[in-house]
Amino acid sequence: MDFFKFRTRIKPAKGRLLISEPFLPDPNFERTIVLLCEHNQDGSFGFILNKPADSKVSEVMEELDSFDEPILIGGPVQQDTLHYVHQSTEVEDAVEVAPGIYWGGRFDQIRLMVETHQLKGTDIKFFLGYSGWDKGQLDEELKADSWMVTDVASVDFLFDTPARVLWTKSLKAMGGRFSMYSNYPIDPRFN
Repeated sequence: MDFFKFRTRIKPAKGRLLISEPFLPDPNFERTIVLLCEHNQDGSFGFILNKPADSKVSEVMEELDSFDEPILIGGPVQQDTLHYVHQSTEVEDAVEVAPGIYWGGRFDQIRLMVETHQLKGTDIKFFLGYSGWDKGQLDEELKADSWMVTDVASVDFLFDTPARVLWTKSLKAMGGRFSMYSNYPIDPRFN
């Protein structure tokens, strides 16, 4: 048995999480969790949930100058774009990606809800850029055991868990040998 074969019976889909394998050599995705917002025959996209930038939302967006929460790096694609995932059912044009988790929607509503404290840091995550895969690319990466797929993301997990522990907590929640991966050092020479 190959200890580093990650294949699970869970297939990628909107609302599921991708967990990078412990030694993924791509620095963009080293020990990351990606929330898939779309996965179909044309490709996939989502946002890295545990990669904070060195800036706060208020430093990046004038329109949100009172929102001092950290902004996250959503992925290596179009890092000059702003995206958001939230738990508000009131935002028009938002897309539900998992029960109670919404992507996008009208920015003017988001801005107003942030200004009036209807959306707090525990209700919304902002991302610079996104993670994207062309047709068949993610499936090939899954065959190469670069990613593990877990079930649908939960509101509590996404909004209440600190970014720095998401990767470890996800693996531990999967149980069995996956929980052992959570303790692997980034560089095995330091084991």
